[in-house]
Amino acid sequence: MKHYVSLSDKALDFINAEEISRTLEYAKEHKNDKGLIADIMSKAREKNGLYHEEAAVLLLNNDPEVTSEIKALAEEIKLAYYGNRIVLFAPLYLSNFCINGCIYCPYHAKNKQIPRLKMTQEQIADEVRALQKMGHKRLALEAGEDPKNNPLEYILESIATIYGVHEEGVIRRVNVNIAATTIENYKRLHAAKIGTYILFQETYNKKDYEKLHPRGPKSDYLWHTEAMDRAMQGGFEDVGLGVLFGLHSYEYELVGLLMHAEHLEAVYGAGPHTISVPRLRPADDIDVSSFKNALPDDVFLKLIALLRVAVPYTGMIMSTRESEHIRKEALSLGISQISGGSKTTVGGYANQNAAIDNSAQFEVSDNRTLDEVVRWLMECGHVPSFCTACYGSGRQGVDFMEICKRKQIHHYCTRNALLTLMEYVNKYASPETRRIGTALLDHELDKLPSKTADELITRIDTTTNEIKFF
Repeated sequence: MKHYVSLSDKALDFINAEEISRTLEYAKEHKNDKGLIADIMSKAREKNGLYHEEAAVLLLNNDPEVTSEIKALAEEIKLAYYGNRIVLFAPLYLSNFCINGCIYCPYHAKNKQIPRLKMTQEQIADEVRALQKMGHKRLALEAGEDPKNNPLEYILESIATIYGVHEEGVIRRVNVNIAATTIENYKRLHAAKIGTYILFQETYNKKDYEKLHPRGPKSDYLWHTEAMDRAMQGGFEDVGLGVLFGLHSYEYELVGLLMHAEHLEAVYGAGPHTISVPRLRPADDIDVSSFKNALPDDVFLKLIALLRVAVPYTGMIMSTRESEHIRKEALSLGISQISGGSKTTVGGYANQNAAIDNSAQFEVSDNRTLDEVVRWLMECGHVPSFCTACYGSGRQGVDFMEICKRKQIHHYCTRNALLTLMEYVNKYASPETRRIGTALLDHELDKLPSKTADELITRIDTTTNEIKFF
């Protein structure tokens, strides 16, 4: 099957519905073709990625041995590209005012049950202090779409507030997940020195997208789907893709997601910096049983492994939507970033009351504290990382991808992850986590040349706890 990729910035071209249908028909017809499967797996073992047509064939193949090989290869690829470190972050919800009608989200405009909250700059600073006290260094900023309550000026002011709080530590990177906007507004967001611009497609199926978004600016499929092109045209080097699995068939979504990644790489020289894999979760006034495309755990985990194999360079994100068990499985299949100690409420880190507790966007399945998550990661053999070095050092977009695709980025990642773990262990960890962290650091430092290990210690200012990254 001839590979299809579009250089057009028109959604109906780069997410071509006829091409997705052709791909899935081809995959269905050839899913048991042992010769083709062997050829695709041979290419996959080169660790340079797969086209959407190839990944679709592997997805539809049900041979347990092939699935096992895909999963084992996914772990190899993750280690080859990123090593054994796992980046940690926390979401920060600024406001749940929203004028859209997304029927899977409790923030939809018709929901009169959920308390509508919007933080002041002082309240945002309180949230940041609470997050810093935990040890967080990287945030994902979230807000509903509401030009009156959440204009871009409010978002920009909030970003400045977050970066300006230095009392319990410092937030070194703010990624932003807000509604699709104009090129000019993306230029303003980029100038605010945020990291990655993230926007979930929700579903790539245009017909279902329009049913799920009956009103509001988000109802415009083309405007929403073309947002990443506008963001990159507005100066963003790093963008993050994602779909909400369960809204449409996972087969369709995987192909659409890979086509989007291929389009960005072909046009801008850099595919998605991250891909997120959220699944539908229960939430206020949302009955998830009414959605008929639920993704079983075994299929979900295979899909994660396939994404890692197909898009080896991307960071893969899993939030606290998923349970500890699923997150542990997914970490061995290619997930490289997770949230910890998360609140999906507006103002939930610094305060707890009924209104705040009822403002959540979705139910959290992993309710452990950040300290517990850090300790768990180390017990599972991973190196928790709070690194933000690439953004501060200018390793972004095409420059990042060139290093990453040579499988050299982990040389930076490993050393910087250890630096941030030292910082966490010394300043934020509980006694038991500090004990386990100290032992892990000794073990990991022993793997490095002695000169490098000695240099790591000199890169942390013990007075200010500031880090000089590699």
